[in-house]
Amino acid sequence: MAGYTLHLGDCLSWMERRDERSIHAIVTDPPYGLKEYTSLEKEKLRNGHGGVWRIPPSFDGCKRRPLPRFTILTEADYANLRRFFADFAGRAFRVLVPGGHLFIATNPLLSHHVYVPLAEAGFEKRGEIIRLVKTLRGGDRPKNAHGEFAQVTVMPRSGWEPWGLFRKPCAGRVQDNLRKWKTGGLRRISAEKPFEDVIRSSPTRREERAIAPHPSLKPQAIMRQLVRASLPLGTGIVLDPFMGGGSTIAAAQAVGYESIGIESDPVFYRMAEQAIPKLAVLETELGVSRSEASRRLPHSERILSLPFQM
Repeated sequence: MAGYTLHLGDCLSWMERRDERSIHAIVTDPPYGLKEYTSLEKEKLRNGHGGVWRIPPSFDGCKRRPLPRFTILTEADYANLRRFFADFAGRAFRVLVPGGHLFIATNPLLSHHVYVPLAEAGFEKRGEIIRLVKTLRGGDRPKNAHGEFAQVTVMPRSGWEPWGLFRKPCAGRVQDNLRKWKTGGLRRISAEKPFEDVIRSSPTRREERAIAPHPSLKPQAIMRQLVRASLPLGTGIVLDPFMGGGSTIAAAQAVGYESIGIESDPVFYRMAEQAIPKLAVLETELGVSRSEASRRLPHSERILSLPFQM
């Protein structure tokens, strides 16, 4: 298996120090609205009440996990979000090699606030990956007026999650870029089948959440597909600057790619540190299994802890 390196610290500072043109792909699930992952809101989440996080209504009697309420964001929150992603975009553009792709998760309410700074930084928008997944986001009747307006839904019930797909411009033709930088395109599923932009996906399995109980953990079934596609020739380094519970790094391990994960929260960092080897060996119903990784290089793991910064 290929190796991975984990860093505890601020990803913007890390990317500022990183050599230019030294990362071949970025696959990440950032804090969509930023506010939900402030120290105050994380403390409320861990205490189980209050703040941005809310428990969605139950339709089947199962215990629900908290979801962040992005409809409560203010204009100041939106401005802060755009500033943050402008800073992120500039640093991401700097560390990526020509032709390197950025896969970035978002949601229909906030995607434009994330995408515009990326385009302004020089990235080419190459489309969106649509993750078809049924969640409990949206679909509610008017608050405190459910009976009076029983036929009204305030927002549509969400059935998809967008992943923005961006590329740093190639140096010349795609074929030239592939020869020099090993980037510029996406890895095909097979000789007969290209990578596609719609992926059916179940919610994250209980087995995976038990290993890494991060509130935004993405399932290995989809992460292995995205990570595998990010390196067209199967060569290079994948970066996840918002590592969370470690799903991207585990997916890179499963498909045999070298990777780097960065996380600013010490609790999530330790969670990922323990979870990545366990997530990487899971078999999945969809996506890439570990069979491909068995043909890769021997495992070489390095953990590097940096001073925690908020």
